Amino acid sequence: MQKPRILPVGDSGLLLEFGRTIDPALQAQVSALDNILTMFPHPAISEWVPTYRSLMVYYDPLQISYTALAEWLLGWLQQPVNAEGVARRQVTIPVLYGGTMGPDLDNVAAHNGLTTEEVIRLHQEPDYLVYMLGFLPGFPYLGGLDERLCTPRLATPRTNVPAGSVGIADRQTGVYPLASPGGWQLIGRTPLKLYDPKRSQPFLLAAGDILRFQAITQEEFDKIATASKGVAK
Repeated sequence: MQKPRILPVGDSGLLLEFGRTIDPALQAQVSALDNILTMFPHPAISEWVPTYRSLMVYYDPLQISYTALAEWLLGWLQQPVNAEGVARRQVTIPVLYGGTMGPDLDNVAAHNGLTTEEVIRLHQEPDYLVYMLGFLPGFPYLGGLDERLCTPRLATPRTNVPAGSVGIADRQTGVYPLASPGGWQLIGRTPLKLYDPKRSQPFLLAAGDILRFQAITQEEFDKIATASKGVAK
């Protein structure tokens, strides 16, 4: 594994920076260390947060010093990591595209000179890498959007985007886990709850997952929503 740049963050944080680009190989490094900390937790570490190219570690400085923790972490980073060799969970997100669920589908199609059917097809084709979660609890930042779908954010953001909304903003696509303001172009909605604090595992997705979108009908949407006790409001 590539030796990361290690930086102190305040008196109880440590940042491991594996590079400066958004790259699946760097995310594989982050994911490998994320897995190590899950399997071999250190009693002084309270939390860690993976991002595109780095991993933030929060620790108790009364239990371990910054230098000692940095050495402990580096001790786990001796083996090379191959991006293709990192185990990744496969997750399928059902989406009802267009209509009231995706009010900006026509905008995305017109901006890119496509039909709405082509937008839906192109949006479903890639395997998206979940680089990290952020902005809202469980909001996935995905890599892999087809460049033919790149569309600027709305000039005026909405004050309320429904939970489950699937959107496009520039070169990224994502899913709103909770209702919130937002300026992404909405092309559909999923009946799945990406975040539910009542579940034993609140987050449906995790950094390093591979995500696929799958088009569904209104009937299928309603059935899934009922089975999962409705879409979070």
